[in-house]
Amino acid sequence: MSKKSSSRRNIDYYNRKDKSRRWFLIVCEGEKTEPNYFRRFPVDTKVINLDIRGEGRNTNSLVTKAIKLKNDTEFDETDRFWCVFDRDKNPKNPNDSQNFNSAITLARNNGIDVAYSNDAFELWYLLHFDFHNTGISRQRYQNMLTNKLGHKYQKNSETIYEELKSKQQDAIKHAKLLLQTYDRPNPETDNPSTTVHLLVEELNSFMPD
Repeated sequence: MSKKSSSRRNIDYYNRKDKSRRWFLIVCEGEKTEPNYFRRFPVDTKVINLDIRGEGRNTNSLVTKAIKLKNDTEFDETDRFWCVFDRDKNPKNPNDSQNFNSAITLARNNGIDVAYSNDAFELWYLLHFDFHNTGISRQRYQNMLTNKLGHKYQKNSETIYEELKSKQQDAIKHAKLLLQTYDRPNPETDNPSTTVHLLVEELNSFMPD
């Protein structure tokens, strides 16, 4: 069976075969880093079908893909839809900054929430350890995480959720505080900033009792 056919079958299952559970779709820019993290959340599978896609697309095309997945299904108002992407700086694209904010607006206008990071998803990991309000390079994020974790940070780690879980509430607190430092929030220019904590909090609300 082709990849496309398999994906189509999964969508049919979520929307036609089991209406007792909510469909919770998370469409990620990265193919492994973000999906590997979110798949480790021990949500109550009796309540939701957690469907996580690693698309390897940029901001606008990612949102367009998420909208298509949503609109191609028989979803209802209790289902939840999220996009996860970074502020990718591309000096060859003069519309780069506009694309980031427009992608967020496009998603929200179509009933899709956004867990964005400026500049990198690793900011969310780093906030588990300390509050950071200074923009740094992506390589610097990785170097700092290597130091904090006590071993080399692996971008596509399948165990990072467990490694950071005990510090998750600190990360949520730091992410909220970071957003509050901006008088007039602008996702494209607010570096560093992240809304990943909003998705994390929602997933936590579906943990088993």
